[in-house]
Amino acid sequence: MHLTVSLNIASMAGQTSALTFRDVAGFVRQAEAAGLDMIILEDSAPDAPASSSPFEATTLLAALATVTTRIGLVAAASTVAHQPYNLARRFASLDIISHGRAGWHATMAQASREAANFSRPDGFSNDDFRRRTEEYIGIVRGLWQGWDADALLFDKGGGRFHDPDKMHLLDHKGEFFSVRGPLNVARSPQDQPVLVLSVLSEADMDIAARTADVILLDGSAEDAKARHDDLKRRVAVCGREPDSVKVLLNVGVDTDVDRLDTSFRSEDCDGFNITMPPPALDDFVGRVLPEVRRRGLLRDGYRGTTLRSHLGLAGGGDQ
Repeated sequence: MHLTVSLNIASMAGQTSALTFRDVAGFVRQAEAAGLDMIILEDSAPDAPASSSPFEATTLLAALATVTTRIGLVAAASTVAHQPYNLARRFASLDIISHGRAGWHATMAQASREAANFSRPDGFSNDDFRRRTEEYIGIVRGLWQGWDADALLFDKGGGRFHDPDKMHLLDHKGEFFSVRGPLNVARSPQDQPVLVLSVLSEADMDIAARTADVILLDGSAEDAKARHDDLKRRVAVCGREPDSVKVLLNVGVDTDVDRLDTSFRSEDCDGFNITMPPPALDDFVGRVLPEVRRRGLLRDGYRGTTLRSHLGLAGGGDQ
């Protein structure tokens, strides 16, 4: 069973007038000590009221990478607020800083008022946003593959910085973007950071099946099995191994162990993403996790050093 935690930075800031990096780092280190696969750093929910946060998620991820050693660190970053080249470069750099523990969380839903801050006061139609996001994700993933693992030579004596045969121009010209590539950052330690997708409509499912490493699903427990099986079928139709995509159910911290046990053993999911306020972590770690481990549902400790190794995903590092 994979277990992750979503940490909404803006919500944390609303609970205290002086949220500090030390507060956030303490929470994340506690989650790491508990052996959780990853923390997802959220800036806000798609249609949440405007709120203030002292941190931007990707900057916070970089700082947290210096005070942790194993837990995966996934940051939300908008496809509207960033150009795809800059975002791909940022996450490739974050993966290097964290020694292969970084991931990007993208949603398939527009955030209220966001486009107005980036020269699009009327936003996008739902169909335009979907097509734009799919193109955006394809560009980012393509840029992450712009250098082969052994492309950079740093051969000062021979005057060769890289092997040109192992550099791949993206040369993308699409409906919404034109990006030449490659990145001016080395290949990610994981080959590419982990891609997490959420807020999926029916029309988004095939996009997620083609591209995602982790899919976060909302919805009722009653139809979880059908949605899980449908996604795995779509993954296989795309020519990928079904287990190459992890499907996690979004649940609240008040979910009891019996429900997690039943849902996981029924193959409703590959694990759970738990949304919790930071004070709830003590109870979760002290009461829920020991029982989950006693039932043999959760590994003891980390088996590798990269986020892909925690999730059992193919890629670079120590899987």
